[in-house]
Amino acid sequence: MEAPACEHPRVRVAALIVIDGRVLLARHRKQDRTYHLLPGGGVEFGEALSAALEREVREETGLTVVVGRPLILNDTIDPSGERHLVHITFAAEVSSGALATPADDERIVAVDLADPAALADLDLRPPITSELVEALARGNAFQTVYLGPRFAEG
Repeated sequence: MEAPACEHPRVRVAALIVIDGRVLLARHRKQDRTYHLLPGGGVEFGEALSAALEREVREETGLTVVVGRPLILNDTIDPSGERHLVHITFAAEVSSGALATPADDERIVAVDLADPAALADLDLRPPITSELVEALARGNAFQTVYLGPRFAEG
């Protein structure tokens, strides 16, 4: 058996940000596929989760955020064994900045605001749409949840 490409999980933080009743998403393109992610990214060694999320949201959207509580935790484990991500999705609120698509990240083709009712029609990675909709509907009554592994092909 071959050794996995990476023997350690990578931690990714993401922000559930609502602007005018719509959810902020980063639209990504990989080859001929388009999919959406909540804004966020990888945590660097020695970096606090909240600092990583603030940095990633600013880089991807032009916005400065205040990081709130964790909402959803899940894994993405590629069946091939090449990748294992641990996702931590936080509530976050915009404190300043202007919404913009980054010019220096060719993976991100747009920053979108999506109606929560339309989230089910999008290819959201990781696939946590129903939990996001529940978190939005329940607000502070939503309990942090660990979903276990969630993987989307492609």
